[in-house]
Amino acid sequence: MSNVHDSPNAWVAEHIRRFEETGGRPRPGVNDLLLTTQGRKTGELPRTALVYARDGDRYVLAASNRGAEHHPAWYLNLVADPYVTVQVGTETFTAYARPAADERPRLWRLMVSAMPEYAVYQQRITREIPVVLLEPVPK
Repeated sequence: MSNVHDSPNAWVAEHIRRFEETGGRPRPGVNDLLLTTQGRKTGELPRTALVYARDGDRYVLAASNRGAEHHPAWYLNLVADPYVTVQVGTETFTAYARPAADERPRLWRLMVSAMPEYAVYQQRITREIPVVLLEPVPK
C-alpha cells in the first residue's frame, strides 16, 4: 500500500518498524497488529500498531490512546469508514471494524487481561475507552 503513512508519533513509528523487522512479533508475549484506516479528514491511510486479543475469529482492540481524554484518530477514522486493513504477523487482510456494544463488558475484561495498563488508563480518565471488534471480511 503505497499511500500508507506510519504514525507521526516516534514511539509508534519505531514499534511499526520493529513489527516489520520481526515478522509481526516485536514484543514476545504480546499480540500486536498493524491497523490501517482511511483518514476521515485527509483521505490518507494512516497506520498504527496496537495490542489485540482474540475472540473466536474476531480481533479485539481497546481505543485507549495511552489514557488520553480524547479518542485516538484511528478510532474516529474507523467509525467514519469501518473497512480497515489489518496485518497480523505476515498476513494482511481487510476487516470490518465496529465498536462493541452489548459485548463490551466481557471484551473489556479480555483486553485488560491482555494489557493490564488499560485498567489504569480507564481509572484516570472520564471517557469510556471504546472496545473495537475487527471481523475479517471473507475473500
